[in-house]
Amino acid sequence: MRHLARSLAIAFFALALTAQQTVTPVSTQTAGEVVTRDTPATFRTKVNLVLVPVVVRDSKGKSIGTLQKDDFQLFDKGKVQYISKFSVEKAGSKPKIVLENLNITAPDQQSPDQKAPPVIADRFTAYVFDDVHLKFGDLAQSRMAAAKHLEASLRVADRAAIFTSSGRYNSDFTDDKQELIKTLNSIQPYISHQAGMDCPPLSYYMADLIQNKNDQMALNAATLDTMACMNMDASQRSAAQSMAQSAAMRMINIGEQESRFSLQILRNTVRRLTAMPGQRFLVMVSPGFIFPNLHTEVTEVIDAAIRSGVVISTVDARGLYTTGTVMDASQRSLDLQASSIRLQYERESASAESDVLAELAYGTSGTFFHNNNDMNEGFKQTAEAPEYTYLLGFSPQNLKPDGTFHALKVTIKGQKGISLQARRGFYAPKHAENPAEEAKREMEEALFSREPMRDIPVELFTQFFKSSQFDAKLAVIARVDVKKLQFRKDGGRNLNDLMLVCGLFDRNGNYIKGIEKKIEMKLLDGTLEKKLANGILVRNTFDVKSGGYVIRLVVRDTEGQQMAAQNGAIDIP
Repeated sequence: MRHLARSLAIAFFALALTAQQTVTPVSTQTAGEVVTRDTPATFRTKVNLVLVPVVVRDSKGKSIGTLQKDDFQLFDKGKVQYISKFSVEKAGSKPKIVLENLNITAPDQQSPDQKAPPVIADRFTAYVFDDVHLKFGDLAQSRMAAAKHLEASLRVADRAAIFTSSGRYNSDFTDDKQELIKTLNSIQPYISHQAGMDCPPLSYYMADLIQNKNDQMALNAATLDTMACMNMDASQRSAAQSMAQSAAMRMINIGEQESRFSLQILRNTVRRLTAMPGQRFLVMVSPGFIFPNLHTEVTEVIDAAIRSGVVISTVDARGLYTTGTVMDASQRSLDLQASSIRLQYERESASAESDVLAELAYGTSGTFFHNNNDMNEGFKQTAEAPEYTYLLGFSPQNLKPDGTFHALKVTIKGQKGISLQARRGFYAPKHAENPAEEAKREMEEALFSREPMRDIPVELFTQFFKSSQFDAKLAVIARVDVKKLQFRKDGGRNLNDLMLVCGLFDRNGNYIKGIEKKIEMKLLDGTLEKKLANGILVRNTFDVKSGGYVIRLVVRDTEGQQMAAQNGAIDIP
């Protein structure tokens, strides 16, 4: 029976792979009743259901996993919301992903010890070093701790990557520890300008106070500094003030650009992790930074991470940070009154800079490691998700697509001695999500989740053909059983559309390419009966090199909005 089944599979391949149609591989279909359209597999994510990760801890800091939906209250702009989605996830509780070896071989060529499917990575951690804002001492300490952590903790099924805000030092996802450590050791601070050598010496925080918040005390301190470092007397105060305001404008441009660098790499890394199967972690190592004009960008990073299942944790590389009590000798201020004022703003700036690290971590159920000099412990804590995470979802009442910020608040009813961290807010979309965008978002999430879905019966087959020693054509064939599909009757035809996405990943889980097909079915009754018996065949072909690959197939129908998803693995020698 086993040999018979495999022989039938080989015969099935022979039929499917020799079909001559260029638009669709189904040789028995009636013209105009089934049409397949290929499009690039590109996706966009918009807000419809707002998701809010929540971590609840007891007085000892241990996460609690016994709460129920009715224990929570969720507020949007102070108004209580109905929680329509609720789940609690225990770290490491998801079943191991099963990948079928889809390399079909003839029965007489089988070996008793046939090669098992390749080991597939199921945990991905991206380490982002904010070299744009990190000072050398903090960076050096963080590098050593990260190298030690990777050497001791990287498992066989783990993949790690190193990225930097400047983009100068990067190592893509790999299990090669030495390559990762080599990249770590090469990272140096990125210096966009000589901090402290300007006249007057201004921080981004003080420049923002002067330029955007009209803080007269900050402007007065900068003016006094200008007079001191330029050797100006009291009669030149007006000119000194103009110079201070010009310096503030320059510093605003520099500071905002540096913050954009750091947010851009976060956004790109979340997008990169979206293409990975299994658990996804992002650990940002940074002293923090302020973002007075970039709140939308920060929230977009958080929203993308939640949608993609990426946990962002942050390490404040300053450790147990304390501001000085005397003037920094590297700065050119000679005015004692100005120095005292600047020290006050330095303390405020240090607190403000850490806000972004807290917001990123708390908004995605990650860990914010701060006020601690033990960087080894920091990497240990941020490499793991909380034991329990609640995911609350709600559809905002009368949500206007106006791009405005919605402040969120989560409370626990009748509970004492607990603490919680949750997403602080979200920005409304700038236009309403239409059904096509919603379908694309659902398929994108399914493509990268690796969890099986079985609403629609689908069979997945592969075969490869070597065209040279290192090159091959990989054929991925899906047979979709349409018996469970719902059809809409119109004009004597049975209507439904199938969206099919086939994604190809390498052995490290890196997304290589994808093919998206839309199958438009306008079936006559007689044709529908045949399809109910035989199903629909869909073929995708990839040009590949020798190596191990993971295949992910996702199917969704329009009328019933049902989905199916399957995983496969193939090793091409």
